Order: sequence, then C-alpha cells, then structure tokens
Amino acid sequence: MTQTLQDLDGTPVLLCAPGGPPLAGEQDALDLIGEAFGLGAHWVAVPVERLPDDFFRLRTRLAGEIVQKFANYRLGLAVLGDIGRHLESGTALRDFVRECNEGSRVWFVEDLAQLGGRLTRTGRRGG
Repeated sequence: MTQTLQDLDGTPVLLCAPGGPPLAGEQDALDLIGEAFGLGAHWVAVPVERLPDDFFRLRTRLAGEIVQKFANYRLGLAVLGDIGRHLESGTALRDFVRECNEGSRVWFVEDLAQLGGRLTRTGRRGG
C-alpha cells in the first residue's frame, strides 16, 4: 500500500509512501484527492521523492496545477522532506515556498513532526 491514514495531532492525514507512484499531473492529484476524501483525510502529506523535478520548475506550471486542485477541493497539501537542492535553482521557487508556508493550505515541511506542530499551532484541523 502506498498511502496510509494517520491521526496527526487530531487531524486525519493521508500519508503517501516515498516509494509510490509520482504525483506527476492533474489526474494523479485528483486520484489522490479522491482517495483522501474516501478515507476522511483533511490533509495529504506527499514526500518529496514522489514529486518529479518538473514540480519544482515553476515554469512548467505543474506545481500550480497540483496545488490548485487541492485548493479547489479544500484539502491541505504538505510536501515532506528536504527541497534544498531545488531551492538553489532561483528565487521564484523560494518565493513560492515562502508564500505557501505563510498560507494555510499548502506547506513545505521537513517531516511529519513539523507538520503536526504546524497543524497544532494553527488549529488547522480541516483543509
């Protein structure tokens, strides 16, 4: 199984396994959103390993398309892991990550502990 539902500080989070299929397009996002809704998740945590390099190249618009799908369905999206090598590519991605992390629906975090802490601090129980 590539996804499991976990209770993270009172929030149901669909945790994707690092070795699962990539989140490489809108349909992949919709499939994951459908699975999350079916399990009652309010957030989806996707390891960096599941995101293709194009996700981090903003000019491809892949990140925007995926993030928009999650926003449309009011489902939180957390990208888990180290994105340092991608941040070296330029300021656009750094700005995007900063803006996401200042918001309430899409976060880039190091691990589940950091995600749980943010959910607790912000009171974000739903998407």
